[in-house]
Amino acid sequence: MWGPSIIGFGSYHYKYASGHEGDAPLVGFSPRKAKISLYFAPGDTEREELLKEFGKHTTGKACVYINKMADIDVEVLKKLIKQSIKFLRETYPEE
Repeated sequence: MWGPSIIGFGSYHYKYASGHEGDAPLVGFSPRKAKISLYFAPGDTEREELLKEFGKHTTGKACVYINKMADIDVEVLKKLIKQSIKFLRETYPEE
């Protein structure tokens, strides 16, 4: 668990040029009342290409919001998960 409501898988340590740093899950989700929040890598340009084929969704900086699983293409979801992990491991390699 990441906080009180995010179910996360794996982890990575990030550090920005500003000096801010912390830990976050590689991917995660939160089954919220209004929508399901999916957490993928922020800043990954390949995410935007995959989302074109994803199905009905809205986006935030790091989040993708869906109403229900039936609205999306599960195969594209699998690709989004794999791409997010790949991007984060390349961007923030373990030291």
